[in-house]
Amino acid sequence: MLFIKGPEMNDLVVLGRAAEWRRLKALVLDSVSSPITRRVYNLGLDEFFAWYVEEPRPGFTKATVAAWRVALEARGLGAVSINVRITSVRKLAVEAADNGLLAPEIANGITRVKGVASKGVRLGNWLTVRQAQTLLNATDATTPKVLRDRAILAVLLGCGLRRSEVAALAMGHIQQRDGRWCIVDLLGKHGRIRTVPMPTWVKVAIVVAVCSNCASDTRAFKSLSPVNVLGQGHRRTPDPTTR
Repeated sequence: MLFIKGPEMNDLVVLGRAAEWRRLKALVLDSVSSPITRRVYNLGLDEFFAWYVEEPRPGFTKATVAAWRVALEARGLGAVSINVRITSVRKLAVEAADNGLLAPEIANGITRVKGVASKGVRLGNWLTVRQAQTLLNATDATTPKVLRDRAILAVLLGCGLRRSEVAALAMGHIQQRDGRWCIVDLLGKHGRIRTVPMPTWVKVAIVVAVCSNCASDTRAFKSLSPVNVLGQGHRRTPDPTTR
């Protein structure tokens, strides 16, 4: 367990109380809204503190954080994995300084620790138009589940939504604007609200799978089996009203 104290306000001192450790880490975790970012920061801070107490360190300084980055590189981690860990420690320095636990000049030095540059360009693995069409037409079945899954694929391919955005999509989001279909006021990552164009063939797939006169607050895609097809990994009892 660690805490920032000492005459120079840059010492991470081991404490025996778990409550103090949680309070220190909460400075960072409570400042971010995304659960994914919070989970990644939590992992990064745990790894940093475990590394810090392995041997004597000069304090919570720019040099210490730079040494942490070198240790991450020695583990063979990729640029993204290293940078997100460094970012969590930078965030800790900022929050500690704002709460009077770290000298501002030391925090400024830590925030200037550079991450690892990403070399090259990620090629990715994109579907061609023909491959996307083949995926959509993979089955001729017309059961409610197949029609729903096909509509989900259509939204993913045609509108480029994230899985979480598709899961939260309501019929009220689908509206006509200036003669074309759109997904309006879509709440996405980091609370950003945007409007996404919807191709006509995607709208047709949704109408075929879902009743066209559903209430605006009705979710476009409901669970029809115990397993969530959007990859959430949990099971639940089917709701007869959604069939």
